Amino acid sequence: MRTSSRLLSRAARILLCCSFGLSAIAAETGRVTLIRTPDGGIQPQAAVDAQGVVHLIYYKGDARSGDLFHVRQRPGQETFSDPVQLNTRPGSAMAIGTIRGAQIALGRNGRVHVAWNGRTPEDGGHAMAPMLYTRMNDSGTGFEPERDVITSARGLDGGGSVAADPQGNVYVFWHAPGPGGAEGEAGRAVFVARSSNDGETFAPEKPASTRPTGACGCCGMKAFADSAGNVLAWYRTASEMVNRDETLLRSRNRGVDFEVLYSHGWKIATCPMSSAFLSETKDGVLAAAETHERVFYVRVNSKTGRVSEPVSPPTRGKHPVVVGNDQGEVLLAWTEGTGWGQGGTVAWRVYDETGNPTSEQGRADGVPTWSLVAAVTRPDGGFVIFH
Repeated sequence: MRTSSRLLSRAARILLCCSFGLSAIAAETGRVTLIRTPDGGIQPQAAVDAQGVVHLIYYKGDARSGDLFHVRQRPGQETFSDPVQLNTRPGSAMAIGTIRGAQIALGRNGRVHVAWNGRTPEDGGHAMAPMLYTRMNDSGTGFEPERDVITSARGLDGGGSVAADPQGNVYVFWHAPGPGGAEGEAGRAVFVARSSNDGETFAPEKPASTRPTGACGCCGMKAFADSAGNVLAWYRTASEMVNRDETLLRSRNRGVDFEVLYSHGWKIATCPMSSAFLSETKDGVLAAAETHERVFYVRVNSKTGRVSEPVSPPTRGKHPVVVGNDQGEVLLAWTEGTGWGQGGTVAWRVYDETGNPTSEQGRADGVPTWSLVAAVTRPDGGFVIFH
């Protein structure tokens, strides 16, 4: 994701929010702007294309059966576009658990790709839940009918993810019981379905790695394709039921083979229902996650694979996102007080290029139940948080 967007004037931000009613409220705190998710939606996900267009997706409806929408804000415009529904089958998405919502990626020519955990069929069990995918149509006016990319690796639980690159490669990831693996979470594996034609068709899924790491069943994951040609998958392992390390996989050959690049250890006997996040700056990839009930981020050198020491605020938090600006500064944003069926607050802190905290920090109420936050960077180096 290129973290740049059109700088909004104060008046423009007010107009942007008012266009969606009282549920979309903007507030400024220094160089950080907070904006409520449009139309009363939850689980925002944001990306910015090469032309500076902000793409935002969000969820509406009952937590167990709802719908997904896409809006965009073009450079020079003061408001978001009218929402376009992503799913053609009503109620085919879910928000319950927070980590099973939709994720967005931008591919060749800025085409929008979206993947999400589909609702479990009423006549089927948990093992039949689909991993749904859609892409923007060729005219850019709407989205194609969603389709299930799972051909054999059933048993979806925690959230899947999607990544795309400018060469037309698209990757959909999820974790499920591995072939011939151990029972339970220790036998789960990360799978990837690859497309080389902008998501028109996908090859059958394959395990991303043969290493038996397991996968934490109710934890989400994040995938990303960086500008250096790497494909990354960031997820929580579950070996021996207590080694729930946040682990980063990297492929240097378009998703054919993956290696374990980094792990951040956490011994815990229960699933923390956590999420993860990846973004890119001119200095490499930023990766954020949660361990020991605290959020953190690391920098990943896209060329060497070197991973920095983790940077973490001294408070409990969940569902982090991290973006950076051209000056090397980093915004880490997260939720506090959120949990099963419980909303909370959004919190954030800005760090300098060496990972030291600046004076820019804060928190605000207003994260709805089952929701989290999204963020982008403004051209002036400031940041926008959607919640």
